[in-house]
Amino acid sequence: MYPQLYINSKVISGKNCVIENANMLKGFGKKCLIVTSGSAAEKSGALGDVTGALKLCGIEYAIFNKITENPLVSTVIEGGRTAREFGADFIIGIGGGSPLDASKAVAITAANPEYDIDGLYGRKIPSKALPVVLVGTTSGTGSEVTGVSVLTNDKNMQKKSISGADCYASLVFADSKYTYSMGYDVTVSTALDAFAHGVEGWFSPKCDEIARTYARIALPKIYKGLKALLENKNLPDEEIRDDLYYGSLFAGLELNICGAAFPHTVGYVLTENFGIPHGKACTALMPCLLQKAKNKEYGKFHELLSLLGESEREIVEAIKSLTRVNNLGGTESQVDEWCSRWDDNIKNFKNSPGGFTVEEAKKALMELM
Repeated sequence: MYPQLYINSKVISGKNCVIENANMLKGFGKKCLIVTSGSAAEKSGALGDVTGALKLCGIEYAIFNKITENPLVSTVIEGGRTAREFGADFIIGIGGGSPLDASKAVAITAANPEYDIDGLYGRKIPSKALPVVLVGTTSGTGSEVTGVSVLTNDKNMQKKSISGADCYASLVFADSKYTYSMGYDVTVSTALDAFAHGVEGWFSPKCDEIARTYARIALPKIYKGLKALLENKNLPDEEIRDDLYYGSLFAGLELNICGAAFPHTVGYVLTENFGIPHGKACTALMPCLLQKAKNKEYGKFHELLSLLGESEREIVEAIKSLTRVNNLGGTESQVDEWCSRWDDNIKNFKNSPGGFTVEEAKKALMELM
């Protein structure tokens, strides 16, 4: 029997929710480490609101802004050391998926100074961790509400996630206004990531009625936004921004139950080797996923078409037009090397309609090459 739902996070949503609920931070302690990337947190307004809320509460803070896209385990270990040296009682993560995921791992490494790379991946779950507060600034990963942190292993530069009860935020401030500063390309890529979560979860054998309820909310919102981005080819209005953000959270809640399918696993090599943003790397494999779903989950496939209000051809063309991942130029020997890291029984392959094999992964990648 699959678990129905586990989320141990309090989510406060709405415009200006950080400042209006600043007092909620007092319960976490007197000192806080803010984990973020470069300038995006400041540009979005989230960093200013968070530091303002901390000042209102008399909470001392320091900023660790070294998180990059596809964050390294070594960086989160450094963040954990910084938190300990500062004497942080809790962590606040601000940003898109990378800073939010990294914040969860920083909270774990801060509480476990003995953890190196192997220690983090091999830890007993749940391990000790500082409390984490998350403030999202993109509309993609749903990391605010999931118990997953995707990191890049320094030893082989491959993306690999950690997950468990120690990877959930204690508190989430969900304010869509922080996404308004995203540029067009980031808006597209993060929306594609959220769409991948929704579609992959929809066809998962773990997709129960709770997950389907989340998906029925998430997918129309996200797809509406993707169509607007495709047709207008410019930045969306606030209504679309809001739909994309809250759609990504509902897709995250669905993902929390169902997990990802093979596009996420196979898509990692496109990011690692070609620098393709995570969302586009996942949806590059979506036509393959939809074809398998059509053959193996016919009823759910047509329910999805009805939910999105378009035909299979229209959906595939829209995703391909936004993703633009083809003719990559990789060789068959490279593809064989990438595929050598998988077997037919890995979690995300089995969590796909009809299952998925390494041979199918090779075929899908060769078509992109």
